[in-house]
Amino acid sequence: MRRSLLVRLIAVSALVAVCAIAATAWLAARTTTGAIRQEQGQVFADDGTIYQGLLGYAATHPNWDGVGKVVTTYAESTGRRVVLATPQGKVIASSDPDPGRLPPQPSVVVDPLSVDPGLGVQSTPDRIDPEAVGPYALPQDEKARLTGVAQRVLRCVQERGSVGSIEVSPGGHPRVVADDPYALTRCNGTSLEQPTDTEQAALDKLQDLVNACLGRSAQSAPAAQLSLSWTFIGPETGATDATDTTAQNCVTSARHEQLASYVAPPAWLYITEKGSDQPPSGFTLSSDNQVRLAEVAGAILVLTVVATGLASIRLIRPLHALTGAAQRMEAGEAGARVKVKGKDEIARLARAFNDMSEAREKLEIARKAMVSDIAHELRTPLSNIRGWLEATQDGVSRLDDELVVSLLEEALHLQHIVDDLQDLALADAGALRVHPEPIDANSLLTQLAAAHAARADAAGVQLVVRSMADPAVTADPVRLRQAIDNLVSNAVRHTPRGGSVTVSATRADSDVVFSVADTGVGIAADDLPHVFDRFWRANKARTRGASGGSGLGLAIVRNLAAAHGGTVSVRSTLGEGSTFTLRFPAAGPPE
Repeated sequence: MRRSLLVRLIAVSALVAVCAIAATAWLAARTTTGAIRQEQGQVFADDGTIYQGLLGYAATHPNWDGVGKVVTTYAESTGRRVVLATPQGKVIASSDPDPGRLPPQPSVVVDPLSVDPGLGVQSTPDRIDPEAVGPYALPQDEKARLTGVAQRVLRCVQERGSVGSIEVSPGGHPRVVADDPYALTRCNGTSLEQPTDTEQAALDKLQDLVNACLGRSAQSAPAAQLSLSWTFIGPETGATDATDTTAQNCVTSARHEQLASYVAPPAWLYITEKGSDQPPSGFTLSSDNQVRLAEVAGAILVLTVVATGLASIRLIRPLHALTGAAQRMEAGEAGARVKVKGKDEIARLARAFNDMSEAREKLEIARKAMVSDIAHELRTPLSNIRGWLEATQDGVSRLDDELVVSLLEEALHLQHIVDDLQDLALADAGALRVHPEPIDANSLLTQLAAAHAARADAAGVQLVVRSMADPAVTADPVRLRQAIDNLVSNAVRHTPRGGSVTVSATRADSDVVFSVADTGVGIAADDLPHVFDRFWRANKARTRGASGGSGLGLAIVRNLAAAHGGTVSVRSTLGEGSTFTLRFPAAGPPE
């Protein structure tokens, strides 16, 4: 950890921050702590008073018409400039005839459906102002009836020796509160807890909105029905499962939708000093305090510059070395390296650069070798075709059927090499696509055996095909046939006369496994890791002419297996033979 550049940078930053905090705290304690606390407390109280008053107006009015008098009253009582504007900046009401330029950010947003709890204003758990009752406000006849009931209940409670009182909700719904719940029950006080017709209609509408929201959330309505209860401060809703976030969100959304037309739209409240667009500071520093703050800020700035400079020197030097190595690599030096010192992030970056440079150098060597191999593979058939054509042109040879067949074989060999190179190019570009479909593996093996029977008979090799019990697989029939064709062709080519090649298909869990086993010459253990490389051959001196191979077949098999979401592997013993295994999901490649 001590060698980590990140840890050192964090430590330096933390040191600077600690110094800045300590200096600021010391200066504030010496000069302004008491005054700032007193004045800012008054500012907070004034802001809360203005906010609560305008919030109550918004909760009980469908718009802001007539709010000008309220704004003027609060501005005069607090000595502030109060401006109420729309979120688009249009002034709704202002205590100043010429509000001028508004601050970039409002002091608070006045929205009775989203109360700011930071200013100490009471709200329901979903942050809705309790005074925003909307359709829950009782008409006069229901108020009068409930008030009469509440007075009778209170008299009954008091006659039983209990102390009680009547509390009224913002919507006008009274209830009796008593210190003896038993007396309240005997006096039928619980009847006041039941919603009236007006409240029940509003609750039913709210339930419909909640159910509609739950339906949009792909929840079944019966499993998410909400039970609604009534308290004296307004309707509260709670899901059967209080931890059901979706239900809670639907309740809040439904409440907002139901009350939106009864409350004023959200407005931005700006509280500033009179005749200014600056927020109330509550305190002004003296000249001496300003000088002290400037001195402390200057000292912290110098410390920051020095610490950052020292840390940057350690960072810049190895970066310069990396930049130089990258420029040398751009100029053509494939093996550019940098010296690695330490174990921090820069050192790991240097090691990663060296690894990248080494990999690039190996790739360049492989590219040159591949170009050389391609030229070699194409030169032989082209030379044969050109030689025979020139001999025919010079009259040395005659263009008979035998020569045409020979030239056609060379042309087909060329076409085979070009097709293999095209498949590998598609795989390198990520454009090798498979089109999986349900196929019968046994049918595919039967076709493969018929296609290779003539070649196996000519080579004196016995070709054996073993079917599988459940042949239904999902794969690209063309690409799968191509992969197994390459393996069988390779096995027949390297199996001596009298040997055998066995092709089998089995299931292993959810995978299908195709195996091609031969009794050929086998592959040495040191050569096994390279058998799927392009143009690789164990005997460098041997050409492809005798066997007809391009050296690309096994590389193509590996890419086709990967395209099907599978793998290909090989087991071999010198003098006994080889077994190539192609394994991929029977249900098809993953998307």
